[in-house]
Amino acid sequence: MVVFAGQGDARRSMALLWRAGSPAQGRPGPKPGLSVDEILDAAVAIADAQGMAALSMRAVGERLGRTAMALYTYVPSKSELVDLMYDRVLAELPVSYELGAGWRVAVTSWAGEMWAFYLRHPWVLQVSQARPVLGPNEYVTLETVLRILRETGLTAGALRRLVGVLFHFVRAAAQTVAESRQAPAATGMSDEEWWYARSAVLEEVAPDFAERFPTLTWLDGEGAYQSEDESVPYLEQEAKETFAAGLAVLLDGIEAAVNRAGLRALP
Repeated sequence: MVVFAGQGDARRSMALLWRAGSPAQGRPGPKPGLSVDEILDAAVAIADAQGMAALSMRAVGERLGRTAMALYTYVPSKSELVDLMYDRVLAELPVSYELGAGWRVAVTSWAGEMWAFYLRHPWVLQVSQARPVLGPNEYVTLETVLRILRETGLTAGALRRLVGVLFHFVRAAAQTVAESRQAPAATGMSDEEWWYARSAVLEEVAPDFAERFPTLTWLDGEGAYQSEDESVPYLEQEAKETFAAGLAVLLDGIEAAVNRAGLRALP
């Protein structure tokens, strides 16, 4: 399920995201019984617990003891609601990192925080990156990692591409874990049951597997598919180890680019 941000009225959505006035601001009479923040807290709780498919204005209203119609005074539609939820949870992320130990340590910490964030709110991974939300916290998140990478001294163009690579890498790695956690409930079959059923059939339908795929067979023989922590589900542990290895390689590449740039700058 992919959700595209920014489908509501542009002016109304952006005003809500940036809190440029509120629906009840300046109205006479008693104070409103709800707030945008209360609605967002309820919506995020539903999405965290049950996924994006369970999210609706009606479900949020029921959680708050209100009707869906009562919410429209504050949030015009589900489209705006998703935009606001997305930007709200981004506010959980740190906005600065200690740079005394260098940019590499800071980027490693940032990537770890992003990884944990995606796994706390896996529904965020369903919000397409094709249309950014353009909310304040989305910009803060981008500003934070750019501030770290600016310490490398690389050009603005290079930094822009590197930030894109890092976001794509962390998001994709976290998505594998999020989906592996959702799979048993969605399919009615545990990871162990799934692998056991298919690995047995694979031996039957491909008795010459080792001859056809010698490198894969070699990897298996070398123990490359053995998990470091068998208390964690296999796919989740695999994704975690791949994340750590891939991040190290990415940072090695950035460091190499920094060194090349430094050598070119020498007289």
